Formats: sequence, C-alpha cells, structure tokens
Amino acid sequence: MKPQKPEDIQAIEQLGNARDALRAEVRKVIVGQDEVIEQLLTAMFCRGHCLLVGVPGLAKTLIISTIARVLKLEFRRIQFTPDLMPSDITGTQIIEEDTTTGRRAFRFVRGPIFGNVILADEINRTPPKTQAALLQAMQEYQVTAAGTSYDIDLPFFVLATQNPIEQEGTYPLPEAQLDRFMFNILITYPSLDEERAIIKTTTYDRDIELDTVLSGADVLAIQKIVRRVPVSDHVVDYALKLVRATRPDLPDAPDFVNDWLSWGAGPRAAQYLVLGAKARTIFHGRYNVTCDDIRKLAIPVLRHRIFTNFNADAEGVDSVKIVEMLLKTVEEPSEKDYEARTA
Repeated sequence: MKPQKPEDIQAIEQLGNARDALRAEVRKVIVGQDEVIEQLLTAMFCRGHCLLVGVPGLAKTLIISTIARVLKLEFRRIQFTPDLMPSDITGTQIIEEDTTTGRRAFRFVRGPIFGNVILADEINRTPPKTQAALLQAMQEYQVTAAGTSYDIDLPFFVLATQNPIEQEGTYPLPEAQLDRFMFNILITYPSLDEERAIIKTTTYDRDIELDTVLSGADVLAIQKIVRRVPVSDHVVDYALKLVRATRPDLPDAPDFVNDWLSWGAGPRAAQYLVLGAKARTIFHGRYNVTCDDIRKLAIPVLRHRIFTNFNADAEGVDSVKIVEMLLKTVEEPSEKDYEARTA
C-alpha cells in the first residue's frame, strides 16, 4: 500500500537516496555503530526521544553531535549533576533596567533546552525535580517559567545518556519518565577491527569536513510524511499482540511472562512500534510497513517498558531476554483471528 500523495512518494525516494549519504557523512567521524545511528535517526523522524546506555568512551556524545552537524541542527549538551537546578535547564527570569527610562522589567533568559538536538548527559545523576524539567519540553515542546509558556523550535530531539557502571549517588528515572523515551538504545563495545580503526583514526590530528545532507525543514517534512504512511491491520495487530503478551495475568501472556514480569508495557509501546516501523520503512526507501519492521524495533521499544520480578533476577533473566523469547513465541495474526473478530 503506497502513500496517496505523489509528493510523498517522491520524498520517500529522495530519502532512500539520502540514507546512503547520511551514513557516509557520519562514518567520516564514527566507526561502526550502524544500528545505533539508524535507531537514532528513526526516532528523530518519529518525533521521538532516546535513552542511550553505555559505558564511558563509546562515542555517545560524538555520535549525536555528528548527526546534528550532518542535519544542520543546533546541538546543545547539558551535563547533569547532583546540584543542577530546573532553571539551569529551562532558563530563568532576570530583572533588566532600561538605561534611558530607568524602568525595570523581567526578561526571560532561555536555557540550553532551547535547541534542536539536546544531549542530557548522565541524566540519572541529577535529582528527580531536575529530571522532571525535561518532561514538559519532551511531551509538549514548551517550557513554562513564571506562568508564561515559551515554544521550543522544531525539530526537537532529546537524547539522554546513562552510565550503567557507576550507580552510587544516582537517581533512577521513574517509570513514567522512562516511558516517554521512544527507544532505549544499548551501545556495546566495538569489534576488534572497529576498535583498531578507531585507534588509527583518533591518535593524530585531522580536519574533517561534514556535508549537510538534510536540513531542519527536511526533517520536519519527513516527520509529517511518517505520520501519513499507511499501515495494514495485520501489522498493527501484530504490534498489539506483542505488547499485550508482555502483561502478566492477561490471557495473551505466555507462562514465562507470568513467571518473570511484574509489569508489562503500556499502549505507548504499541504506538512507538508502529511509528518506528513507518519511519524505518521510508528510511529504507520502501512504501509498505511489514511485521519484520516491528520485530527489528521490538527490543529498543520494549526493553525499558517491561519490569522483571525477583524470580527473573534470581535466574539471571533480563528484559532483553524476555523480548527475544516473545519474538519467538508471539505469532503474526492469522485468518482465524480476523474470523473471530467479525463473528
């Protein structure tokens, strides 16, 4: 099934051609991490945000700043610390005096949240009150200060990082805030060949010029096209079956879910699975969304939305293992499913 508008078809074809150019430009700086880069771009085209987890030194900051340069977007980095205040992120009111009249008035000074690509570095190092300062911006694209709302320029993309090693003095993100991140992306160590290439390319001075592949206006146009991409009931129902199978005590839940999970994924998980599948489809220059697109995104969408219980922890089972088992267990909808619905 193809988009109805001819301009959408043309734009999808152009994006398919731009995909190779995007990868080529990013690879000038980043070695490997192709899947991570594709997931970040997929989330961006869906108006989603990402939580990036990895040990120090795996180029988390460099990846996102490079993507911002290739897309000609304004990049802002916020280093989260225990003493960071909400106003340090959103901005603050200051008193300003007019030198000619002597009159004083409040003026809002915008904080670093007013950018296109925001890196919230080590978000779990700051208290919940400051973490919550991101919520309105992520959800509503607005910041409120002293009763006045200020719009954030679009496109707007938040990438929060977490260090999985050092847990002392950290504040784990609440489940409600975790759910606002479209993807939870795990960055792993590079392969031997990739690490050799990293060492060779980063141990001497070099000047790298990056060409702009897409502009902010192009990203906004793609985000609108993603919403217009049609999806068959078959694909939507598969996403629903997958998400509902994560919920303990429901008839659709396998036995291992009842044994190992205390909470399953909510409706936002299915929304992000379908939206991500749409973006992945057009990113690869295709017009039809398939169940395979859903499967490719299941781990980054679900791994932070399902919560293991004591039994799973005791047996060394994590959320990724459960999602992998679900992908093997949950079948695509069959004709019988649709016959039961119309009966």
